Formats: sequence, C-alpha cells, structure tokens
Amino acid sequence: MAAEAAAPARPDPPGLQVSLQVLIDADNVGPARVQPVLTAIDAIGTPVSIVVSGREQALSRVSWPQSAQQIISSGWQRADVALAKAYRRDDEPLILLSGDGDFALLAARHPGPVLIVSAAPSYRLTENATVTDPALEGPGPLQAWLRHVTAGR
Repeated sequence: MAAEAAAPARPDPPGLQVSLQVLIDADNVGPARVQPVLTAIDAIGTPVSIVVSGREQALSRVSWPQSAQQIISSGWQRADVALAKAYRRDDEPLILLSGDGDFALLAARHPGPVLIVSAAPSYRLTENATVTDPALEGPGPLQAWLRHVTAGR
C-alpha cells in the first residue's frame, strides 16, 4: 500500500507575489542536478515556490530551503500526483526537475516559460521546454535562463 504524507501547506507571506514555480521529483532527479537549481534561484532573489515530492530517502539527500514544501510520497507515481496537485497554472516561469514524460502535458500547457532539469528527459518533455542538465553542462545555461525569464520582474 502506498503511503503519502504532506507537510502543511505554507501560504505565501502576505503581499508576496511568487514569480517562479519549482516542482521537484526527488525520486527522478538527484542532488547533483537539484543543488545547482537551489543555488541559482537563491542567488536571483526572486520570490519562489518550491514543492518537492518523493520517497523519504530521496528527500533526505538534499538540504532543502526552509520555504520548500516537502511531500513524502511512496508508491507508483505518488510523487507525480503530488506535484501535479501542487502545480499552479499561471504565466510565471516554471522549473520542473524531472525527466518523466508524465509531465509533458503539464509542461506543454503551462502558459509561461518552462525549464526542464534532467539527465535523461523524455522526448515529450523536450518538445515544449528548454532543457538543461547542470550536472553535465554546469550552471551557466540554468543561470542564463533564470536571468532571461526574471528580467524586469
């Protein structure tokens, strides 16, 4: 039987307009790809919403920002479902850390810019988003994308 536990939702502080959404499938993307993203978004100082889901062991591999909502999910596709529920449809940039093709429709229909961070993304994800692998390419492409999508915000 699958178990799922969610941390209490953290409402955005009053007056804070979140302008970047980050969804992380901790079972699908490891620390070598997650940490550069966390470092880069911290450096830009843009208000951000981070939701991470996966098995407890996968979540424990990374030191998450205090503001990150962590959802412990185990069982087939439970992390995917938790992230899909947390997804917020808006015009703001979306970073999706997963190579799972199950997110292809979400990425394709997101009205704002989408960045996929993965070592081996599904082809369906690559059709409608920018893709990077900071573990192989370094942080440059990730940082350039963030500067581009947050300019003037």
